[in-house]
Formats: sequence, structure tokens, C-alpha cells
Amino acid sequence: MKTEITDNQFFIKNMSFVKLSFVAILTTFFAVSAFANTKNDQNSVIGEHLEMNDEKALKHGEEATADGEGQKKSGKFDPGKMIMDHIADAHDWHLWGEGHNSVSISLPVIVYTKSKGISLFSSSRFEHGHASYEGFKLNKEGHIVWKDKANLETIYDISLSKNVVAMLIAVLTLCIIIINMANSYVKNKGKAPKGIHNLIEPLIIFIRDDVGIPSIGKKTDRFMPLLLTVFFFIFINNIFGLIPIFPGGANVTGNIAVTMVLAVIIFLTVNLNGNKNYWKHIFLPDVPVWMYVIIIPIEILGVVLKPFVLMLRLFANITAGHIIILGFFSLIFIFGAMSPAGGLGVSPLSVAFTVFMGLLEMLVAFLQAFVFTLLSAIYIGMAVEENHH
Repeated sequence: MKTEITDNQFFIKNMSFVKLSFVAILTTFFAVSAFANTKNDQNSVIGEHLEMNDEKALKHGEEATADGEGQKKSGKFDPGKMIMDHIADAHDWHLWGEGHNSVSISLPVIVYTKSKGISLFSSSRFEHGHASYEGFKLNKEGHIVWKDKANLETIYDISLSKNVVAMLIAVLTLCIIIINMANSYVKNKGKAPKGIHNLIEPLIIFIRDDVGIPSIGKKTDRFMPLLLTVFFFIFINNIFGLIPIFPGGANVTGNIAVTMVLAVIIFLTVNLNGNKNYWKHIFLPDVPVWMYVIIIPIEILGVVLKPFVLMLRLFANITAGHIIILGFFSLIFIFGAMSPAGGLGVSPLSVAFTVFMGLLEMLVAFLQAFVFTLLSAIYIGMAVEENHH
């Protein structure tokens, strides 16, 4: 399909949703956030030792026991914990290393309580969960709780967590690309786009011509800003989630809270824009009256289930992809803990499957953004469709 230059005006018109406030928010975050740091875990190893009369023998026994425990701990690999730590949200952004050599970016902790008001400090104060600060601490699940277990006061955690920062970075990236693209169209009227704009424009036209217009019809332009925002937000976060180093690696769209908010937005858009034919189909369907008692509850249930399915589909597919990739990668360490030869033997196969799944996930990153946007457009189209009779 040949795309005319007049599509540039469509693009500029429908990019009005870009707000520079995202840039200000991200700048504030980096001003408040602590810099990358290395924290030594303050763990003490407590062991039972045999009673020895000779002080030198006792010291030697303690050193041998400490070394043995250290080797045992270092040789033990927990793939479940590693995978869950990766796909879960966190109050710091882990970069590399483990334990004493762990390097991470400390993120700002912002909590509100009725007794203390707003508390703002760096997550490095928690020392990776081994210390408390201002009466707060991190529990095993990474949630902020009171150090005093008897304190039952509610804590409202509004911190800039790893997933929040990842979303801000994705939005900033999207703003930079879109704003530059819009400015380029204004300056170079009548000229074909260059560079990354050659990739973005076909995606925009694809969403309009192959998703929006067939599903919504004449009212497509009204909903294009929403459809484009949803598509690119999901797509960019999916791609960033596949990058193993900062600023990638966050499991944003694999967080059910994020997908739930996206689903709620679509739910509100559909039902707030639903016309009389949409509501008539739900509460006055074209069936015999005696069937209303069966059809109406089913239709109402369908209204709720549609966004619920959107939420679960995106969450489950992205999370499953991360787990499979990390699972293949973990095989090296699992077999290596049994024997070094086993680790070396399985590593080529494990790396091959990891690379294959990584490439497959790049396709899934696009497909999930496309499917979410397509179904959203279909639901909106059903709500605004006019009666042709």
C-alpha cells in the first residue's frame, strides 16, 4: 500500500497526547534518586563448633567451618528465587553481582503514614533488606513494612520502584521519538521520513488502516490517539524488558497491576462511549422476553470479562516468556552445581535455547502489543457502531 505524504498531517494531529510533563517527572526522579552504589551485606555466620582445649585448634576449626559454609552457600543455586526476583518489582535496580559484590541503583522510597506524614529517602538505607530506617524495613517479598510488628498502621507506598522508573524511561523514549518525528514532518514537508522514522510511520499507518478503520469505521480518528498510545507503550516496554542491562530488564507488562490499569482504561473508554444501540444490545437484546433472564446476565458478564481477558493475556504471555528464558539459562547453574562437567555440557544447548527464545520474544513483544490494540479497537467499534437497519 502506498502511503501519501498527507499522512504526515494525520500523524501530527493525533500526537497531541504527548506531554512534556513526563520529561519533568523523569528529571525530578534522577535528581532525587541515589547514584549507583555497592553495599556489603552484613550477614554473620553462626555455627556450632566442637569443644577444643587447644585455642589454636579451635581457631582453625572455626575458619574451616566458615570456609565450608561459604562454599556450600556459594555452590547452592536457587533458580526459583532468581527467576522471581527478576520478574518481580523492586525498590532498587540490580545491575550485576551478588551478595558482597552486588551493584545496584538505589531508587527513592516515598511512603506516607498518618503518624509520620510523607517520608522520602533512598532505598540504600535498607541495605538490601538487612537494615531498617525510620521504623520501616523490607520484608521477604520486598514490601515496605513496619520494623515493629505490633504497629498495624497502614503504610501507603508511592515509591519510584523499578517498574515505575522503567515506565518513565519508556515514556521519555517515546516522547523523544514522537516529538522529533513530528518536528521533522513540519520542517520537511513533502519529503519522505528518514532513519528510525521510516520504522515508526509504517506502524502508525498500520494501526490506522488495518486495526482502527476496519474495527471502528468512520470514528477511527477520534480514538487513534488512544490506540497509538496503548500500542507503543506496550511495545516499547516489551522490547525494553528483553534488554538484559540497564535501562532494560524490567518486567513492566508482566506486572498484573500495569496490565490491569490498561484494561481499566479500555473498559472505561468502551462503556463511556457506548451508544444506545450498544446498551440496547445488552439490556434489550433481540430475543424472546422469556430469555432475558439468561441473556442479560451473560451480556453483563461479557462487558466485565472483555477487559479482564485483555489484562490476563498480556500479563501471562510476557511473564511466561521471561520465565522460560531464565529457566533455560538456569540449567547451566543447576547442572554445574551437580558437576562442573555437567554445567559445561549443558551450556551450549542452554545458550542456544535462550537465544532462540529471546528472538521469539521479540516477535511476541510486537504481537502482544498488536493483539491488545486490535481487541481494544474491536471492543470500541462494537460500542460506537450505528444501527444500519
